Amino acid sequence: MASAVAAAQMAEWDSPEQIGLWSDAWMRFRRNRLAVVGLVIVILLLIDAFTAPLLVHLGVIIDPIKQDVAHIEVGPGGFGHLLGTDELGRDTLSRLMYGARISLTIGILVQGIIFVIGGTIGLTAGYVGGRVDNLLMRFTDIWYAFPDLIFVLVLVSVFGPSLLSIFGAIGIVNWVNLARLVRGQVLSIKEKEYVEAARATGTPPLRIVLRHLVPNALGPIIVTLTFGIPQAIFLEATLSFIGVGIQPPTPTWGQMVNDGYQAVYANPSSVVFPALAIGLTMLAFTFIGDGLRDALDPRMRR
Repeated sequence: MASAVAAAQMAEWDSPEQIGLWSDAWMRFRRNRLAVVGLVIVILLLIDAFTAPLLVHLGVIIDPIKQDVAHIEVGPGGFGHLLGTDELGRDTLSRLMYGARISLTIGILVQGIIFVIGGTIGLTAGYVGGRVDNLLMRFTDIWYAFPDLIFVLVLVSVFGPSLLSIFGAIGIVNWVNLARLVRGQVLSIKEKEYVEAARATGTPPLRIVLRHLVPNALGPIIVTLTFGIPQAIFLEATLSFIGVGIQPPTPTWGQMVNDGYQAVYANPSSVVFPALAIGLTMLAFTFIGDGLRDALDPRMRR
């Protein structure tokens, strides 16, 4: 009898209702095969970004700015170059590996800027309400009216095409959607009973924000930021392609597409490989975003 009761208790503890939100989200995320594939690709890109300088130092891959003038526009596998060379004889593989560092850095750091700006404005507007909400939302609407690419081009032209100015410009331009999302989440959450109870017991506003509003709005925020990473990567690649992004000799994928565009018929691989890298990275983060959206949706919780 005692063993039966113990077994029943164990079954109750192991039941889906006892699983925490994040544990349950991780279980459902793992069941999404495309999301897992995207996560594996991103992990491999991160490993590549961190190990590329070490591999060059050890001589495993060729220095990305070293020119092999005797073998220009070589196809894949030619003369010791696994993915060929570009119009200056630089190794395509090493430049792709180094380009991953730029793309991932911009894609991830930009979301940090967006989170700080958009999260602060949306949180303040939603929690304070009234005239403050109206003022901040009108400011957001005005900011939203500016074309993203043109605004980024203006900012980069003013501050120069450096890594800092580029991810700063992209972040400053793209915080609007997150601010609107956070405001909507806060407006909904702050009317819940537990928030009203905390306010009635004299809990300071900052504590209410940090303990109740931010944690409960975090799911949609994470999903939005994840979807924003491929957008930032594509925008950086666009800037590099038109010549106002990261300047040579630092390799970026967009710059590689631009460099190989002139000789695309003679050596298609110089364009195909960086374009595939851009597309695969964007697709991987999109898969992760889809998986997180389903995993963090409380309506799909078991």
